[in-house]
Amino acid sequence: MQASHKTVLSIALPMILSNISQPVIGLVDTAVVGHLGQVKYLGAIAVAGAVFAFLFTIFNFLRMSATGRAAQFFGAGDDPGMGRVLGQGLALAAVLGMALILAQWPIAGAGFRLMAADPAVTAEAQRYFAIRIWAAPSVLANFVLVGWFIGLHRARAALALNLMLNITNIVLDLLFVPVLGMTTDGVALASLIAEILAMCVGLVIAFRFMGGWRMIRDAGRLFPGHELMLLLRMNRDLLIRTVALMSVFLFFTAQGARQGEILLAANTILLQYLALLAYALDGFAQAAEAMVGKVIGAGRRDSLRGVLRLTAGWSFWVAAGIAGFIGVFGDAMVRLLTSIPEARAAAHVYLPWLVLTPLVAVWPFWLDGVFIGATWSREMRNSMVMSVLLFFLIWKLATPLGNHGLWLSMILFFAVRGVTLGMTLRNKLHD
Repeated sequence: MQASHKTVLSIALPMILSNISQPVIGLVDTAVVGHLGQVKYLGAIAVAGAVFAFLFTIFNFLRMSATGRAAQFFGAGDDPGMGRVLGQGLALAAVLGMALILAQWPIAGAGFRLMAADPAVTAEAQRYFAIRIWAAPSVLANFVLVGWFIGLHRARAALALNLMLNITNIVLDLLFVPVLGMTTDGVALASLIAEILAMCVGLVIAFRFMGGWRMIRDAGRLFPGHELMLLLRMNRDLLIRTVALMSVFLFFTAQGARQGEILLAANTILLQYLALLAYALDGFAQAAEAMVGKVIGAGRRDSLRGVLRLTAGWSFWVAAGIAGFIGVFGDAMVRLLTSIPEARAAAHVYLPWLVLTPLVAVWPFWLDGVFIGATWSREMRNSMVMSVLLFFLIWKLATPLGNHGLWLSMILFFAVRGVTLGMTLRNKLHD
């Protein structure tokens, strides 16, 4: 079971394409309501979209836990085990999705109070939320399906599911809003239908072409006691890890806002490119998830070091290429997103931090993939909590540096995560 460059790319490239396609939906949503002539529709999409982004990102642990566990059963050649991972994930997605629907009123109330938007914007955002929340079970099921496909080294199936979702959403956006004259309700309905259709396509791929139904049928008891405890523990740890990570980025944005609209604009521009960087590095991290999980499941610890070297090498060189590209074309990238002279000048000042970011962030991204594949969720949680606490401590000390201090805190946050996870990995390899 030798790791190869072909295997890395066969997983990473489809997932990078899949990741990059996701922001297109937000752009189309913005574009179709942006031509309705009233600012409240744009504000509603921004406000409700932010609430859903936070809400659904929290549940991304369903994707991560499905990938690591499926990859290990795949490596072991355990078809019933792979079936249980799929069945357990879909059952959990259904329960959690229905819980979100039942709790939609307090969730919406808290979210929109926190956003504190204009009453007209909030009213439109509530219309959007009341429709799209019904997609929750499908959204969570799609997380499980994508994670399961990655774990089975079927990244093209994950790509097909996401492309189906995105293309359907775009087509329905253009049908419901410009053609049928709907507003925010049309955008929400498009997302709802697209999520449900993508889930159906994903289930067909899993059950018909990948033997998912046979695997579930042969799985026996769906929730054996030891697997149930592992599933709950992993998902708990990954949930804590995700919430802690989100707190850092929310704080970063909030601190930027407190420094004035020019620095907020500059940070927003740079964060857009940081998101694109994350999509690229995530692709190789997901390759590490699948490949590490497979060799561990197969009991081939002798092959693990080869997988680590291969996936780490690809991750580093891609990150170095991105850093070089930003270094050469960074100013042009800023000009592409804004024509405001003050925002361009401010972004230019802080652009060196963005050049440095991929060279530091690559290591926690890659190590996250390794730990997900190995199902070392407790160690991921502990590293994240420690790194977040140090982030706030560093920011407290670096506050006099202003926005430079904020970026320094972010860079050191990535560095601490990389160091703590790296030390843990070294100890694991020597056990």
